[in-house]
Amino acid sequence: MPMFLNEDQTMLRDSAREFLKTEAPVSHMRKLRDEGCKDGFRHALWKQFGEMGFTGILIGEDDGGLGLGHVEAGVVLEEIGRNLSPSPFLTTAVAGVSALNHGGQHLKDKFFPGILAGETVLALAIDEHAKHRPAQIATKAEKSGNGFKLSGKKQFVVQGASADALIVAARTAGAPGETDGITLFVVDKDSANLSIDNTRLVDSSMAAHVTLDGVEVDGDAVIGDVDNGWQVLSALLKAGRAGSAAELVGVGSGAMDMTVDYLKQRKQFGRLIGEFQALQHRAAHLYSEMEIARAAVLKAQQLLDEGKDSADIYVSVAKAKAGRSANLAVREGVQMHGGIGMTDEYDIGFYMKRDRALNEFMGDANFHAGRVAEIFGY
Repeated sequence: MPMFLNEDQTMLRDSAREFLKTEAPVSHMRKLRDEGCKDGFRHALWKQFGEMGFTGILIGEDDGGLGLGHVEAGVVLEEIGRNLSPSPFLTTAVAGVSALNHGGQHLKDKFFPGILAGETVLALAIDEHAKHRPAQIATKAEKSGNGFKLSGKKQFVVQGASADALIVAARTAGAPGETDGITLFVVDKDSANLSIDNTRLVDSSMAAHVTLDGVEVDGDAVIGDVDNGWQVLSALLKAGRAGSAAELVGVGSGAMDMTVDYLKQRKQFGRLIGEFQALQHRAAHLYSEMEIARAAVLKAQQLLDEGKDSADIYVSVAKAKAGRSANLAVREGVQMHGGIGMTDEYDIGFYMKRDRALNEFMGDANFHAGRVAEIFGY
């Protein structure tokens, strides 16, 4: 496939860019932070996502969605990253929907209408440690009547306290470190013995520590097959990783554009600092790195949409490259802004904070570089 957007995808990008620039620019995120918003996002904005049709990108036409793919979801996510727009789009409409697409029709009928309307929020309760290690899941799911009883703790559950339901990865067999024996469940937020401790992350978004102390669910809560949930979890992870890589490209591009604009305005010693060759070289290098990252992400998305086995490794390549390129963009941005880049008055610091949180989401650059090395036998 060509390494550029087609006409329809370009129209979607332009629509998302204008919408987010108008409705949820960086000033929108700053206001939520200053207000101490407990959700970290506006539910009214999430409903607007539904009205724009964005929430239905990965939902099939038979279920009322647009039936599009990860390329289109990535187009929206890049604009979300560019504007630092807080929303549940990545966790709910991308990763969450990708998991539910592998579930029974009863789960789709239960959750898809609310997601399409921008009313339902899903959270992903996968990780249990400080670092992303999905195979190390230890949360237990024991048979109980016609269902299961879940016990364990989950960390870094983004928007967990604001969600209507949690997608929980638990172990019905095997031991931590094994991929066999994992099962995915949908757990309603009002379930008994479920406790959620909300906390604010460095980028002002909200995540939660979740404790399941014998939470009971029935058999209909299972997504996919019991003991064989790694396939569903992999689909969720690939969607989330490719999506977060696309958002990182947006974060890096937004920081780069802000920095280049500053180089064109700031004067020192009677000259625009953008006229200094050293800064021009650094800006050119940053531009090339962001374009490489964008190409890597697009290729991974295309392979996901084609259902290729190679999509898994390309998603890790994309997440690693986007993570390192975005990190370069925010570091260069702060440095080229000089001392004011470290102040809260200037928005460039928000991009650095978002980069830090998003890099860790579903595996940082080191994790994914390690996956690539392992697959190739290095």
